[in-house]
Amino acid sequence: MNDNMDSDEVQQTDGSTLEESTSSPNQRMTRYQILTLTSIASVNFSSMICYSILGPFFPKEIVQIGAKFMLISGLFVSSVCTILFGLLDKVPDGATFIILCFIIRSVDAVGFSAAMTSSFAVSTKVFPNSIATVLGSLEIFTGLGLILGPPIGGWLYQSFGYEVPFMALGCFLFLMVPFNMYILPSFDADPSKDSFFRLFTRLKIVLICFAIFTLSSGLGFLDAALSIYAIDTFNLSPGYVGLLLLGLSLPYCLASPLLGIVSDRFPSTRPWFMVLGGLFTATGFWFLGPVPILQIKSQLWLVVFMLGIIGFSLSMTAIPTFPEILDCAYENGFEEGLSTLGLVSGLFGAVWSFGMFCGPTLGGFITQQLSFEWAASVQGGLAFLAAFFLGVYFLCQRTRQERSPQIQTKRPSDEATHLLT
Repeated sequence: MNDNMDSDEVQQTDGSTLEESTSSPNQRMTRYQILTLTSIASVNFSSMICYSILGPFFPKEIVQIGAKFMLISGLFVSSVCTILFGLLDKVPDGATFIILCFIIRSVDAVGFSAAMTSSFAVSTKVFPNSIATVLGSLEIFTGLGLILGPPIGGWLYQSFGYEVPFMALGCFLFLMVPFNMYILPSFDADPSKDSFFRLFTRLKIVLICFAIFTLSSGLGFLDAALSIYAIDTFNLSPGYVGLLLLGLSLPYCLASPLLGIVSDRFPSTRPWFMVLGGLFTATGFWFLGPVPILQIKSQLWLVVFMLGIIGFSLSMTAIPTFPEILDCAYENGFEEGLSTLGLVSGLFGAVWSFGMFCGPTLGGFITQQLSFEWAASVQGGLAFLAAFFLGVYFLCQRTRQERSPQIQTKRPSDEATHLLT
């Protein structure tokens, strides 16, 4: 890049700059933006298809070392770990097997977090005027990865054995490395003086992070416990359980891009999307069991219907969270650029990963001690608390904004009256 170019300005493959390509939110996408969107979509799809087979990962927080390098190196690490995971059946049983599983999964978590964190930062950098729309559209590929992962993995396992699913998907991830090296441009950014701790000094960001935690915790819980519950309660085969999970994934995939468009065109709707989404999520979990105190008999159609509500409500809550955190950061003095985007992306990924870790752990413990119904009720309670706290915060914020103009208009009147007197 040229020395006289601004540090946050990116040179495109066609010779134009990022500022030129994003000057108008209504203009057609440039070749540079199309290639970037294709790159990030490939990351979401390939990463999530492996994630859905491997299951939840351990929470990790990583340091930004350059968006493109982090994305590519994260893909490479994930591909190697996926292949190594397919070789674990050759390891002797016992402590050696368990230790290697933990090591590989932990390293894979670093690679996965690196790829996804940088993908969020790059997406918001290239599409600053339509963050929610782009992220919502990319969630289609995230959902496709979650949907296609289990059937593809199951078919490969039944046809070729344990090693082939991981080898095939690991190689697929590996092919994404040169693909993204070629089409993804380089990004320069000055080191930021801000930190995660400063982000957490804002109450709004803390409450949104709690909402993100409840989302990923609920998904992690369903991923770990729903299949066992469905098999034991309704005598479903594993194949039908996979179809059951489509009731969760499909509404999320279909609703995310539409809600992203609405969030970008009408930013004032974002807070209430998060509140209503949390309330709907709570309702879905409470009737998924259902809650034992309601004394409603669990039925398959009710489970499918509630999964659909949860999937739709998750997209209502999740899509506005990233742009809302980013706006709050900018309003509180964070520098606009790739460094702040990396901080927000890392914060989002860390909170999401922590929820994916706590959901199966807490939900599994409650299920073992009490029942699936009570565990689902707890997840619904967490979602309700997040929606309640956000609702109270936004109402108080709106009240302050309505009172502020009255105070400002009253002061000049008082001063004028005093002078005339």
